[in-house]
Amino acid sequence: MRDVTGGAGPHARQPIVVAGTPLAEAAGALILVHGRGGSADEMLGLAKLVAPPRTAWLAPQAAGHTWYPHRFIEPTKVNEPYLGSALFALDDLLGQVAAGGIPPERIALLGFSQGACLALEFARQHAQRLGAVIGFSGGLIGDTVAPPPAGVQPLQGMPVLLGCSERDPHIPIGRVRETDAVMRALGAEVATRVYPGAGHGINEDEVNLARQILARMIGVVPGAA
Repeated sequence: MRDVTGGAGPHARQPIVVAGTPLAEAAGALILVHGRGGSADEMLGLAKLVAPPRTAWLAPQAAGHTWYPHRFIEPTKVNEPYLGSALFALDDLLGQVAAGGIPPERIALLGFSQGACLALEFARQHAQRLGAVIGFSGGLIGDTVAPPPAGVQPLQGMPVLLGCSERDPHIPIGRVRETDAVMRALGAEVATRVYPGAGHGINEDEVNLARQILARMIGVVPGAA
C-alpha cells in the first residue's frame, strides 16, 4: 500500500504511519485518527493499549496537525475544503487496507477528540458496516445533526463506542447523545459512557472497553497473546 494519503486538497499526500502486524499477515486492522494538534506517531501509543494481537496499525497524519480549522459544531461549510479532504483521506486509506486483504468487518476506526469527530462522521457518511468505530471525546460534525431516514440501517450491528467527560470543555455532551441516537438509528450497536467531572482525555475504563471491542472484532480473547 502507499505510505501517503490519496485524494486532493490539504490532506493529500500526507504520511501514513504503519506499525503492528504487517498488513499481509494481519487478522484485522486499526485506523487511528489523531486530534487537533496531535500526530500520527502519538496514536501508536494508544494502539499499544487497545489493539489485539495480529492487528495492523495505520495512522494518517493531518496537514498542519489539524483535520479542519474550526469547531466541529460549526456549519460544515466553514471547515471546507479541509473536512472534505480529511474524509476522503480516510476513505482512501480504508480502500487501501481492504485491497490489502482485510475485509471491512475486520477494520476498525479509532479517533480521539477532533479525530473521533472525523471517524464518527466518516462512519455516518460511508454507511458501511465496519469492524468497529471508537470515538474518544467526539461526536458527529455540523451545526445540526439530522436523523437518518427511517428504516435505513446500513451499519447492521456495527459496534460503536462513545466515551466522554460529562463536562468536557470541547465536546458538548448533548452532541454525544445526538450521535448515539443517530448511530443507533443507522443500525449500530452503541455503547455510550459519560464520565462525571471535567476533563478532555481518555480514561482506563474507555481503554478497557475499546480493547474488548477490538478483540471481539478479530475473534480473540482480550489479553491473550
